[in-house]
Amino acid sequence: MKTLSTLRAGLLLCTLLGATPTAVWAETPRDQLIVGMSMVNLLSLDPASATGLEVAEVGANLYDMLLEQDAEHPDTLVPALAESWTVSADGRRLTFVLREGVRFHSGNAFSAEDAAWSLQRVLKLNRALASTWKAYGFTATNVDQLIQAPDTRTLVIELPQPTDPLLVLNTLATSPSAFILDRREVLAHQRDGDLGASWLNTHAAGSGAFKLDVWRANDVILMNRFDGYWRGPAKLRRVVMRHMTESQTLRLMVMRGDLDVARGMAASDIQALTRTDEVVVEQVQRGTLYYVAVNARKTPFADIRVRQAIRAAIDYQGIDQVVMPHYGLLNQRPLQLGLKALLPQPGYRLDIEQARRLLAEAGYPQGFTTTIRSLADPPFINIATNLQATFARVGIKASIVTGTGNQVYGAMRDRTFEVIVGRGGGGAERHPHSSLRALVYNPDNRDEARLTNFQGWRTGFHDAEINELIEQAERERDPGRQLALYAQVQERYDALAGAMLPLSQMVDEIVLHRDVLAYQGHSAATTRLRDVHKQP
Repeated sequence: MKTLSTLRAGLLLCTLLGATPTAVWAETPRDQLIVGMSMVNLLSLDPASATGLEVAEVGANLYDMLLEQDAEHPDTLVPALAESWTVSADGRRLTFVLREGVRFHSGNAFSAEDAAWSLQRVLKLNRALASTWKAYGFTATNVDQLIQAPDTRTLVIELPQPTDPLLVLNTLATSPSAFILDRREVLAHQRDGDLGASWLNTHAAGSGAFKLDVWRANDVILMNRFDGYWRGPAKLRRVVMRHMTESQTLRLMVMRGDLDVARGMAASDIQALTRTDEVVVEQVQRGTLYYVAVNARKTPFADIRVRQAIRAAIDYQGIDQVVMPHYGLLNQRPLQLGLKALLPQPGYRLDIEQARRLLAEAGYPQGFTTTIRSLADPPFINIATNLQATFARVGIKASIVTGTGNQVYGAMRDRTFEVIVGRGGGGAERHPHSSLRALVYNPDNRDEARLTNFQGWRTGFHDAEINELIEQAERERDPGRQLALYAQVQERYDALAGAMLPLSQMVDEIVLHRDVLAYQGHSAATTRLRDVHKQP
């Protein structure tokens, strides 16, 4: 069956590229990049609805942003459609000077009105990507007054509430919600006041290095070079993205030279490929964390001593060395690795005696029975199995419950779970607030609050002092005082044995054929292909 699937993939590529089967198996065209990846989560191309890593990468090549996060140095923001920007002394106004001479794929000239309208549209549609902007205080009713274009080259963003302007700048540089649309082209396809949403599900209206030629859901995306690109034409003529979910098929096609880039491969197949000199494996760090979480609203996990015992019953180093290669890097803090605000690792290790002592102090000398929810996919199920074994050594009898994402995380959203192995965290913003807001912050712990976007709320862990420290740090304008506040958050979270126990910082491994040059995977998934080329 796998042989047939591979043959079909090869024949499809032949058809798309206008080549014979023999030529395709030998080598991909020198002026084209052939990418194999899963498109299961690629449901819409509309930047206002663009959730998932896959659509971010597609959009980053069809659209431009005001500024970009440097791929090699992600803490550095660099100009794009905005030549420069300034922040007012009070941190409440961002002013951008926009680039002249930029044209969209339609031929329309880019102006500040396009930029303002693109950002306003996200709030007015109120789709998934609006949530970050709403956290800053923007709404559908205030966004027209707060985001304005006083002239064709100037964009002004007034922040509705105190926040760190660097956080907003990071969102503008990483979130697909900040892709700049061709306003006139989109409105020409508007239906019943939908701001072009129906059309943009399957079309694009950008100024990026490539133009969308074909998108067939769960099949193929073809992007052709935009010769009028303001940075100059991309080095490749075409990018072909194929929907491929079988890891062994991806592996075979990379080895044969039928794919230039493969994403989403199983660790075992990546390991096999590293034994050849035909490929290069690039590791890209993401902003999310693998974690073990307990429900602090439930007995026995409401007791801090039980949470401390759980923390002592995890074999962090064993999981890191055996399970997480190709998936993540050891991280026991609720912040991304590499941030200035990150404290040194606390150094938690498996300590059976300590875990048993804490359980006895909490009134569970014989342990207790619980469940561990996990996806059935690696590395989640492997982490869950490891936990089950070490929990048993301290008297905790845990059964593993697997299911789909909705079943596993649905129980977390409903706060009916006991223990869960999951992955989550902030967005791509390289800022402490992004992670802490997602993983720790919980402004209202009542069940009826239904703050399901906050994983702190999902775990039922609530501490008013931690909330206040996070809020203060977000507003603090002095860098030194801000770092001190973030240090206090981490120290107090450790002292209270927070319900979210980070294990590992997520990494993606991207397999490249050795002929591919200048491919730089992006931590925000906005991987841009304009400079990618192949060895002559």
